[in-house]
Amino acid sequence: MLGWSLFFLLVAIVAAVFGFGGIASTSAGIATMIFYVAIVLFVISLIYSLVTGRRPPAV
Repeated sequence: MLGWSLFFLLVAIVAAVFGFGGIASTSAGIATMIFYVAIVLFVISLIYSLVTGRRPPAV
């Protein structure tokens, strides 16, 4: 999910360099939204693992 966020951030930077303001702002907004969703899912996963006490399998 963070990969998608970085992809949209890169698209926003490239679009801003070439002067496409609408595409740049839209891509930056999408990248920001995906980043915050990833952070929320990480926090939920962290709280769930702390509450249940389960550890991931060792590799």
